[in-house]
Amino acid sequence: MNARASTTLILGRRPVRVPFKALTRILFAGAASLALFVGAASAAPTVGQPAPDFTLKDINGQAHTLSTYKGKTVVLEWVNPECPFVVKHYQGSGNLPATQKAAIAEGAVWLSINSGHPGAQGDYDPSAVQAWQKQTGAAASAYLRDQNGKVGKLYDARHTPTLFIINPEGILVYAGGIDSINSSDPDDIAKATNYVKAAFADLKAGRPVAKATTKAYGCSVKY
Repeated sequence: MNARASTTLILGRRPVRVPFKALTRILFAGAASLALFVGAASAAPTVGQPAPDFTLKDINGQAHTLSTYKGKTVVLEWVNPECPFVVKHYQGSGNLPATQKAAIAEGAVWLSINSGHPGAQGDYDPSAVQAWQKQTGAAASAYLRDQNGKVGKLYDARHTPTLFIINPEGILVYAGGIDSINSSDPDDIAKATNYVKAAFADLKAGRPVAKATTKAYGCSVKY
């Protein structure tokens, strides 16, 4: 074999001569696979583009498909009842329940989604979810379980809480945190800008959402 037409690879402890053409095919295949992996891992819905459709069941066994809510504003909220940052906005203050009620009063649909894997922190069964909702005054239209993480990954949801707002045309108009102060202290809520309420004010006034993308904060989603 021509020395220029091959190279030597060490496989285990054994040197193996590999033709350059074969090596090139291997490298190109690996690069293509890596590109596909990186693209899938970094894919996230884009504000200004249609929100990805999905179907999930709520704690009562009813299926909810996002596209069936076209014509209404929809809020998606990633939640983990045991995350201290979620506790801040529920038990600690009633902030998220109040925000939910205000949005629903405007005709919105609010879907709380838990993407924790089975047995993860905050992966409550339906009866535990109902008890938590009663305790905290949670007012979401439905509480959905996404135990395989498919929908959470589809939306690249990384923290609880993370929120998305979808307009009646099915376009994503807000993605990010509940407010402007990254802390688990309920006392900070009064000093923070509630981005979700601000977005709804913009939508009601018929203007683009001024702060359409923000940095979500909180606990990691327990995929």
